[in-house]
Amino acid sequence: MSTNASTQDDRTPVERIKEKSQYLRGTIAEGLQDPVTGSIAEDDTQLTKFHGCYQQDDRDLRTERQKQKLEPLYSFMVRVRVPGGMCTPSQWLEMDRLANTYANHTLKLTTRQAFQFHGVYKRNLKRTIKEVNDALLDTLAACGDVNRNVMCNPNPALSPLHADTLKWAQAISEHLTPRTSAYHEIWCDRKRVAGGPPDEEPVYGKTYLPRKFKMGIAVPPHNDVDVFSQDIGLIACATEEGQLAGFNVAVGGGMGMTHNVRETYPQLATVIGFSPTDHILAVCEEIVKIQRDHGDRTNRAHARLKYTIDDRGIEWFTRTLAERLGFALDAARDVTFTQNGDVYGWQTGGDDRWHYTLFIQNGRVRDEGEQRMMSGLRAIARVHTGDFRLTPNQNLMICGVTEPDKAKIDALLAEYGMANGAAKSALRLRSMACVAFPTCGLAMAESERYLPQLLDKIEDLLQANGLNDTPMTIRMTGCPNGCARPYIAEIGLVGRAPGIYNLYLGGGFYGQRLNRLYKPSLKEPQILEELGALFKDYAQHREDGERFGDFVIRRGVVPAVTEGRLFHEGLDAL
Repeated sequence: MSTNASTQDDRTPVERIKEKSQYLRGTIAEGLQDPVTGSIAEDDTQLTKFHGCYQQDDRDLRTERQKQKLEPLYSFMVRVRVPGGMCTPSQWLEMDRLANTYANHTLKLTTRQAFQFHGVYKRNLKRTIKEVNDALLDTLAACGDVNRNVMCNPNPALSPLHADTLKWAQAISEHLTPRTSAYHEIWCDRKRVAGGPPDEEPVYGKTYLPRKFKMGIAVPPHNDVDVFSQDIGLIACATEEGQLAGFNVAVGGGMGMTHNVRETYPQLATVIGFSPTDHILAVCEEIVKIQRDHGDRTNRAHARLKYTIDDRGIEWFTRTLAERLGFALDAARDVTFTQNGDVYGWQTGGDDRWHYTLFIQNGRVRDEGEQRMMSGLRAIARVHTGDFRLTPNQNLMICGVTEPDKAKIDALLAEYGMANGAAKSALRLRSMACVAFPTCGLAMAESERYLPQLLDKIEDLLQANGLNDTPMTIRMTGCPNGCARPYIAEIGLVGRAPGIYNLYLGGGFYGQRLNRLYKPSLKEPQILEELGALFKDYAQHREDGERFGDFVIRRGVVPAVTEGRLFHEGLDAL
């Protein structure tokens, strides 16, 4: 197995850390028992990502603690993997308990259908992860240079096609989960058997992947997983009878980039063919292995699959994949997307039960004022006989509700102030933000804490132009890494510095097109001024059914961008 095109000498420090880690062990176990500091060793902070946690510190307190000559207030973000987003009411109650026992009394639903705990101190870290496993969930491979949580449409009860898709999301996740026993040794106290078989990683090898790897499965006509933003995007294709025939396979999507580095850019995945279900595990495995063997291990900013493909060409990639598989993919099948985001409120499915999609602002579950979401969902979980589904857009579905229980759920939604009517606009219902301050070490500007306030003011502009009920997508991130997938939103705001954002416009409503930098380094008054003028123009001159992203392109505000390598073209003057 070739490691990649680089030599051993020019690899990044992270590659060396992985290589000498004994399959992700490092000195994590020893560091957890050191009472002198709230942190762990620097090398181990790279390895704990594979175990599902990031070391962070409270940036709101960083300066004050420096003045007091104290170390930063270290804590950990812990991410719980939930393939396809499905969990039981008992698992929800356990996540609630852990959040209120060991974390900061909130629960975060992520843009990849996972749970996150924030503010877990080192002394509680092992206990938290062990108790996650006791709930029959895990944090393994929720982060790190491996395939992460496999996303899919969260409600299998909508149709047999949806049900089969969830099964494949879970099967692919299991197939690509790291095999090292280090995770259960460190966090669950399983003993390593002396003289037993050595660790091996049949898919990943000793140094795993060059960077993170993401997968999502979409069920047309709904692109709720933003399938073209994934390293591997699978698009479910149905038979004439509505059964799952297989998947169109798209490769090379990714959102991250670096400000002022033109060699980095977001990219849309390219559809390379169709695979029947019988072959899909092998197809996904070999795509991962191509990235393992050919991804850039000398520059982590250039290490995603999108750059591997762009450097060598899509023809090289499809040829290499066919050689490894021993067969070529079939021609891609015709599919159409007509919707993105979540469908809110009550729906029924093929199971004759009810399913309620609840809007959760930026995925943060907490009690705040009259909206007591954490307490309310705890009350629902105690009486609910179905299950919960985390959506790809930071929201929650309460699924499998019987007709007699529907009124009971409605009453609890009203009692705890959780009903979707609290959202003032269709724009807010299609908004997302990353965590950013105070915990993310990469944040340059606020995101989750700021977007709701900004939306209050943007909604005044929408109201003034009669656009409150017009669906649009808006996403904000505190840095250019793109965790909330801002570069395919119709309106994207990406932080550059405290209170300063780049404004991107023109993304595809269905996730089919990148947006484009419109104005850099704007403060709030400038953001509102620009959007106010654009909304007025849109209200007066849009065509029937024309989406905002399409409108700004037709009016020449920004050009259409469907190829990441053109994302920065012509922007030297901005």
